[in-house]
Amino acid sequence: MDLPCSIGRQHDRPESPFEGPGGIKMLLAIAVPMIVSNAAETIMMFVDRLFLSNLGREHLSAAMAGGLTMFVLMTFFLGIIGYVNALVAQYYGAGRRDQCGLSSAQGLILSFVSYPLILLAIPLGCMLLKGSGHDALQTELEVTYFTILAFGSIMGLLRSAISSFFCGIGRTRMVMVANLIAMVVNMGANYVLIFGHFGFPALGMRGAAYGTLLGSASGLLMLLIPYFLRGVRVEFGTLSGLRLCPTMMWKLLRFGLPSGIEFFLNMAAFNVFVLMFHSYGINAAAAITITFNWDLVAFLPMLGFNLTVMSLVGRYMGAGRPDLAERATYSGLKVATLYATSMAFLFLFFPHMLVGVFSRGAIAAHAAGVLPLAVAALRIAAFYTAADAAAVVFSGALRGAGDTRWTMWFSVVLHWFMAGVSYVLIKWVHAPPLVSWCCFTLLVFVLAGSLYLRFKGGKWRLIQVVQPVTALPPPGSDAAGMTPPDSV
Repeated sequence: MDLPCSIGRQHDRPESPFEGPGGIKMLLAIAVPMIVSNAAETIMMFVDRLFLSNLGREHLSAAMAGGLTMFVLMTFFLGIIGYVNALVAQYYGAGRRDQCGLSSAQGLILSFVSYPLILLAIPLGCMLLKGSGHDALQTELEVTYFTILAFGSIMGLLRSAISSFFCGIGRTRMVMVANLIAMVVNMGANYVLIFGHFGFPALGMRGAAYGTLLGSASGLLMLLIPYFLRGVRVEFGTLSGLRLCPTMMWKLLRFGLPSGIEFFLNMAAFNVFVLMFHSYGINAAAAITITFNWDLVAFLPMLGFNLTVMSLVGRYMGAGRPDLAERATYSGLKVATLYATSMAFLFLFFPHMLVGVFSRGAIAAHAAGVLPLAVAALRIAAFYTAADAAAVVFSGALRGAGDTRWTMWFSVVLHWFMAGVSYVLIKWVHAPPLVSWCCFTLLVFVLAGSLYLRFKGGKWRLIQVVQPVTALPPPGSDAAGMTPPDSV
């Protein structure tokens, strides 16, 4: 789909917030496929845990603890590789399309370098899970789920690199199709492998892990095909640029490393919080898992706005137009806040209906100890969803512009402060679960407000990641490649 959005200097600020460069219409053209993509990931995880909840509280809780621990091991590398999005977008906006394939190639190379390091960290992850003080059966299931996912992590790394390339050039429908296929394969495989249908053995927790890897493999294949098709190869050099370029790798590491460190340390702090919360007991563990399942329904689609804003800000900064980068950011904020408000309404007024989805199977016998806590936690979550929207939009804007170091330091310090306070509340003060949960929600408000102030300060306007290949185009022209066809 062509996006008619030139970067002229004469009509940059149309009266309507929907039209023109950086307007809502342009943002949605790129964001909607990314929202659907992240919604597919959400549905995939949600259904996996829903299936496992039929086996017991331990299986449901283990899916979150084991899966999150696996994700934490990948976050450092995913944070760096994910910066391919902003880097490709900057070159795209600067009119240097031949550098886009070379940029994404560094992400692919880094994926293969990262994989052995993740494998070496498996014993550390198992040790962390075994030392968390969880129920014995839950711990065994966590280790099983975590270990299988770790051996298949290379597929997630490669998917991140190629997805970031397509996001950077605005062809987000490629990512959407790949994620939808991954979701369908994952859900079907889990239904067969967890419960043992169609002659397959019932593998339980192992079946959930294998189904996840099968879904990831199918999604990767659906990205590789268009990535190496002739049209993309010729326009962006995805095949000719498939080599190590020290200069480009250094640029990816220079701007992506802070994002990787931030992502890893923030998720590590979040994992500490979750593992400590699970130490309240199996009922609290199941309740918080249910809450986070619904929280993901609100949060993961909003990451589509994060990636879209990062891409648009990167392209406008590459074209030397920080004013349009700012407009695109506020367009993203408006739409993300509208979505977040609708989810907050559901969490606040219909929590019993949402939580009740998990009241079947083996959990039904323990509903009295699990569901009331989940309902209360979900209502509290309703109050920070709009702040979540602001945080993901402004963080995407700052990263797209290259302002990654400040974001890293502030976010990491804030997350670990939260983890420390939670440790004191849970282990020393023995505060009730909902008090610890309220502590977590305060983090989101502080983070969102701080990112907004950083963006408002405007230092990101002075950062230059790439040099435009030519001078800025005249008014009314198809500037700097800002008419990205969303098809191959």
